[in-house]
Amino acid sequence: MKKIFTVSVALLTYVLSIAQPPSVPATAGSSFGEKVTADKAITIDQLQSLLLSKNEGSRKADVKIKGVVTDVCTMEGCWIKVQSPDGKMMVKMKDHQFAVPVALNGKTVVIAGEAEEKITSVEQLKHFAMDAGKSKEEIAAIKEAKKEIVIDAKGVLVL
Repeated sequence: MKKIFTVSVALLTYVLSIAQPPSVPATAGSSFGEKVTADKAITIDQLQSLLLSKNEGSRKADVKIKGVVTDVCTMEGCWIKVQSPDGKMMVKMKDHQFAVPVALNGKTVVIAGEAEEKITSVEQLKHFAMDAGKSKEEIAAIKEAKKEIVIDAKGVLVL
């Protein structure tokens, strides 16, 4: 039993140590995850209005949005943030089924997925800050959960 545990821990450590975002270009037309087209993509302002028109507790919608990437997970490429009127909106790659390159930072993209208003815990916010390479002081300064719109992306298209 002890050997199985030791081997499991070693294997997990190895897998985590090699997990990185893909090192591919993020040029116009590049696609990650499911194929996405730009037709009928809405703005983040329109997304916020759409979700606010729904009843509290059921603020979900399948959407296709257009936005500018402001941050990319440097550990695995498993999330991005896009510019929104309220700051930055979190976009997670659905079930870690695909990753995006760090080169996506600053690019305009179309994201297809499910948007939902959620409360992100302090623990999760600290985890995202660590993935983004924030300093220990910045991470320690996170003291409150955050109500925000989060998208589980099925696919991303670079414009």
